[in-house]
This record gives sequence, C-alpha cells and structure tokens, in this order.
Amino acid sequence: MALRHVLDPPTDARLTQGICELWAAVTNAGGAVGYVPPVTADDVRPELFRHLNAMAEGRMRLLVAYDEEDRPAGTAFVTFNTHRLMRHWVWLYTVMLRPDRQGRGEGRALMDAVADAVRGMDGMRGIRLTCRGGLGLEDFYGSCGYKEVGRVPDAIKVADDDFRDDITMWLQLR
Repeated sequence: MALRHVLDPPTDARLTQGICELWAAVTNAGGAVGYVPPVTADDVRPELFRHLNAMAEGRMRLLVAYDEEDRPAGTAFVTFNTHRLMRHWVWLYTVMLRPDRQGRGEGRALMDAVADAVRGMDGMRGIRLTCRGGLGLEDFYGSCGYKEVGRVPDAIKVADDDFRDDITMWLQLR
C-alpha cells in the first residue's frame, strides 16, 4: 500500500515520537540526516524541537509520509528564506524514509509530494537541498529532477578520518 503524504500535519506527541524514532532508525541504518550512528530517539529529539519551533514561527513546514498504520514513515522539512532577494525558493531539510520502505519508489513519491507542495506555495520557483557525498544521494536526487549546482570537498566530517563532500542540489519548479 502506498504512503499517504500530508503537509502540515497536527504535531502531537505521537507524531513527535514517531519522527524521533524514524530519525534514529534512518541514522542507524547509515542515512545522512545530520547525525552518525549510533543514536537514539532521545538524541535527535532536541533537533526535532528546533524544527518544530521553526514551524511554530512560520519559518518551516513539514511534509510527512504516513504508513498503513498511520505512523511517520518519511519526512521532509521545507524552510523558507528570510532574505528579501531569495524568498522565491525554499530549502529542503531532513528528508527521510524508513529504511525498510526504501527501494520501492516511495522515496521518489515523497520527493514528488514535496515538489507538488512547494509548487502550491505562493511565488515559489525552486527547491534547494544539500546532501552528504559518498552515499550516492546526488544520484537519487538527480533521478528526481534535481541538478547538482555545487560541491564543497571534505566539508562534512563524519569521523576523524572520514570527510565527505557537501553537495548542493537544485530543482527548478515549473
């Protein structure tokens, strides 16, 4: 059964806990979502609260992919630019899909849902994201229509001897 995508869901305790568990599961499976394993749901909770605070202030929106049991199976956080010359595009952060759901087209469906949601926001012309090199993420985002527009070598340190490129991707909305 396909995931159900919801923009701006009510942020209750069940959703908050579900996102924390999702974030930990994605990180512990090797996902590049701001942490390196091992982490727990409690480890990522403060960062989620920063996201929720930005949402409450109107600086960020959340798109959740719910599974058949109404649990969060994926997320994408859309962040608005505050600079007056860049308000026509958004940043995309913390794009996650539960590891057991990957490889079935649900990641691409999540990215399509994000693009559709942003197209529906007044005056938006593009989506920008960054991803960690060395995992093939730029290939996935490229298959979703994003173009690589920049790369900073060794900008991300995941371990003392493991540095990754910080790759910037752009989706021009039509």
